[in-house]
Amino acid sequence: MRAPALLFLVALVAYGAVAGKRLLRGSADPHFVVQADAWLHGRADIEAWPAGADDPAKVEEVRVDDGTVVRGRRLKARPAFRIVGGREIPAARIAQSLRTLHYVSFPPFPSVLFLPQAAISGARANDVATTVVLAALVPAAFLLCLRRLRAGGLTDRTPRDEVWLALLLGFGTVFFFSAVQGRVWFTAHVVGVLLSVLYVWASVEAERPLLAGACLGLATATRTPMLFLAPLFLYETWRVGGTRRDFLRRLVLFAAPLAAIGALCAWYNYARFGELAEFGHSYLEVRQQAQIERFGLFSSAYLGRNLAVALTLLPQFSSTPPFVSISGHGLAMWVTTPILVYLLWPARKAEWHRILWLCVAVVAGWSLFYQNSGWVQFGYRFSLDYITVLVVLLAVGGRRLGHWAKVLIVAGIAVNLFGAITFNRIGQVYRTDNAAYDCVVPH
Repeated sequence: MRAPALLFLVALVAYGAVAGKRLLRGSADPHFVVQADAWLHGRADIEAWPAGADDPAKVEEVRVDDGTVVRGRRLKARPAFRIVGGREIPAARIAQSLRTLHYVSFPPFPSVLFLPQAAISGARANDVATTVVLAALVPAAFLLCLRRLRAGGLTDRTPRDEVWLALLLGFGTVFFFSAVQGRVWFTAHVVGVLLSVLYVWASVEAERPLLAGACLGLATATRTPMLFLAPLFLYETWRVGGTRRDFLRRLVLFAAPLAAIGALCAWYNYARFGELAEFGHSYLEVRQQAQIERFGLFSSAYLGRNLAVALTLLPQFSSTPPFVSISGHGLAMWVTTPILVYLLWPARKAEWHRILWLCVAVVAGWSLFYQNSGWVQFGYRFSLDYITVLVVLLAVGGRRLGHWAKVLIVAGIAVNLFGAITFNRIGQVYRTDNAAYDCVVPH
C-alpha cells in the first residue's frame, strides 16, 4: 500500500497547490453544500439561493383563473405554462404569481458527502477543499484498480506502467482542471470518476457484486449517464461462469443497491418536479431554454456540435497577450490527452476490449446528444463520465508504454496543468462571448 498512499499524497499536494487560495473558502457555486444544509433543515428547496451561483432550477407557484394553485414554469417558445408533471395551460390563465422555489437540479449523491460539513458549518461549508481531497483519492484508487486487473489476468502491465497510467488519469486528462475548482459541475465529475474507479475494481471477476452495484448506483446518482457502465459487471458475471445459482446470486446482489438508489432518486425527483426521471434540468433558466423547448434535452440536433467540441476544437495562438485563446466549449479530447490516440492501435484486443468500448459508446452517446456541450470548460469535461474506461482500455490494449507514449503522457500533464492554472482565473484566455457560443449551436 506504500505506492497508493504516496500517490495520494502527491495528488493532494499538487491539487492543493494549484487550487491555491480557493482552498480558503467555498466556491461561487456550492450547490451540493446548500442542498445538504437544506436537507438538515427539512427542506428540499433552497430557501436562500447563493448570490451569484448559476443554474438554479426554478419552479414558479401560481394561481390560475379558476382559483387553483399549481407549480411549474413559463415557456419561452410559446405563451404557455408547463405544470410539474407535464400538462400545459395557456399563460393567459395565470392570475397571480405567488412565489418561486429554487432547487438544485444536479443528481443528489454528492450532497450526501457534504452533510457532515453542513452540520458543522451550514451553507458556508468548503466545497473546494473537500473536492480536492476526493480528487486526490482517484490516482491512488486507480493504481489499486490496475493491480486488481493484473491479478485477474486482464493486463500484464508492470508496476511502473501502472503508476504512469494512474498519473495519466489524475493529471493528464481534464480531471486535473476539474479537481481544483470546487463548484457543482466539477465536484460532480470528481465524485463520478472516483466511483467509476471503485466500480471497475469491484467488477473484476464479478468478485464484489454488492459493492459494484452500490458504486454504480451512487455514480448514477452523481452523473446519470454513468448508469450505462453496467454492461461491464454483467459481462464479468457471464465470463467467470459458475453454477446457475452463483450467476443469479451475483446478479441479485448487484441489482439490489442499484435498484434501491434508483428508486430513492426517482421518489426525490417526483416529490420536487412531478416526474420520476426529472432531476430539474428542464427548469433551468439558461440561454439554451428556447432550443431545449424546441428540441428537448436530448436530440440529434446537438450531435454535430458536440462531436466538434469533443474531437476538433483547437486553441488559437497569437503574438499578443494572452498569446493563446480557447473556446468556452474547450479543447478536443486528443489535445488535452494525446495518449488517447494509442487507442486506435491496440497491440491486442484483450478480454475486456469489446465490452469496454461498448460502455464508452453508450455512456458517451448520452453526452453527444445532450443540449449542453459542457460550456464553459477547458476541455471536454463530459468525457470524465467514461475516462476511467478509456484509460483501462489503454491498460488492457497491451501497447508498450515506451518513450513516445511517456512523452505523450507528459505532454498531456503539461496541457492540463495549464488548464488547471488558467481556468476560472485568467478569463481572457477563454472566449465566452456570444459569437464563441453560437458558432456551433444549432439554429
